[in-house]
Amino acid sequence: MNLLGWILSIVLVGAVAITLVADARLARVDALPDNRIGNTAGTNWLIVGSDSRQGLSEEDVQRLGTGGDIGSGRTDAIMLLHIPATGQATLLSIPRDSYVNIPGYGSDKINAAFAFGGPKLLSETVENATGLRVDRYAEVGMGGLAGLTDVVGGVEVCPPEPIQDPLANLDIQAGCQVVDGPTALGYVRTRATAMGDLDRVMRQREFLSALMHTVVSPKVLLNPFRIVPLALKGSGLFIVGKRDHVWNLARLALAMRGGINTETVPISHFADTEVGNVAVWDDAAAAQLFGGMR
Repeated sequence: MNLLGWILSIVLVGAVAITLVADARLARVDALPDNRIGNTAGTNWLIVGSDSRQGLSEEDVQRLGTGGDIGSGRTDAIMLLHIPATGQATLLSIPRDSYVNIPGYGSDKINAAFAFGGPKLLSETVENATGLRVDRYAEVGMGGLAGLTDVVGGVEVCPPEPIQDPLANLDIQAGCQVVDGPTALGYVRTRATAMGDLDRVMRQREFLSALMHTVVSPKVLLNPFRIVPLALKGSGLFIVGKRDHVWNLARLALAMRGGINTETVPISHFADTEVGNVAVWDDAAAAQLFGGMR
């Protein structure tokens, strides 16, 4: 074997070894419901941003502006990524205050499903509410999102207006700019804009798309000082379903890099209920949207 052959062999063995180590570092949970709905078209990822402070030191809490350690009982972001057999993927935001039926608990805000029964109950609730089968699951906490941003060298966001929010430790100017981990976290958490949570879900979609685009960009994939830490450290920041692997996450990133449709579940109005102020879906418009993804 010539020198080039040896070099290629070493690179291949190294890539396989790093992939297997990264896969082993993924945290896995039982995320899919026992009572499944029937198969629907394509592959659907349930993507959750939790408010978990787990693993954050006091210094991290101060740096990231996340407040005290309240565990992992709530979700700051709930999205469905629908990857069809052909064509563009769709990234659907589900406002966390959506008023839906939670199996075994009655009507409540959808993020209460995560608090009541973790990923498994949230998946069942999403399936029943949308009629879309959840095939795969990915979750990242506050420290994980900031960590991923820093590992890839920052992510570009383009806020249309400046946002100042001391509660989210955020002070960002209008226009496109590359943000670090703490700023990225504040950007996806803040509700300090005119439309509150509806603006926030748009920023969450924007950021997730930009992050995935960065992950599979040449500046990361061709840079050993980025791709190796991403594989070894970044994989440890995710929680996935029992049958999910790093190569599935890579498929998710590639699907988003190819351009995506973005949607938010249509809201008809907000209402005061026994569980607080909730977002009530526009049933007809929501059914049409979900039907197009089945």
